[in-house]
Amino acid sequence: MNIILYSDDITLIQRWQEIIKKKIKIVEHIDELLKIKDSFIILNYNSCKNDLYNIVQKNQVLVLHRTPNIETAKNVLSYGAKGYGNALMKSHFLISAIETIKENLIWLYPEFITLLVKEIPTTNRDIDIKLNSLTQREREVALLLSEALTYQNIAEKLQITSRTVKAHATQIYFKLGVKDKLGLALHLK
Repeated sequence: MNIILYSDDITLIQRWQEIIKKKIKIVEHIDELLKIKDSFIILNYNSCKNDLYNIVQKNQVLVLHRTPNIETAKNVLSYGAKGYGNALMKSHFLISAIETIKENLIWLYPEFITLLVKEIPTTNRDIDIKLNSLTQREREVALLLSEALTYQNIAEKLQITSRTVKAHATQIYFKLGVKDKLGLALHLK
């Protein structure tokens, strides 16, 4: 599948080309972009924000933005975009986004995942039952991890080392059958 790039900023196009290193097509005019269907498109948010809904409805789209923010992320994802991130993100993030979207999954810049998890309201489910298999210290660490605190923040709060927090986190993820902080936070919400 070809990747189509669109931006009115030539430096972004060049940067994305250098990172992707695969067969790509560059679209130069919005009218041409609006005619495309059933394709994988990477585009600059500022170049087509007024036409974004129409583009996203017919294609798999990764929206990149020089000044990404959580509200725009929510907006473009609600339109049906498959991903949203920083237009100048590191190359491994861009490659990861492309691979994720090609697998028909949603990709979001990692910082925004944490922000979205924090917005998920806690339900009335009994968290104690979910944490029943953990030791008391692991429960404390699990609850702090689910609040998206860093290992260092948790270590300071509990007066233990970051290495100890990491060891507890490994055990927590194993015992609860989750992969990472995001999985833990979703498990506890």
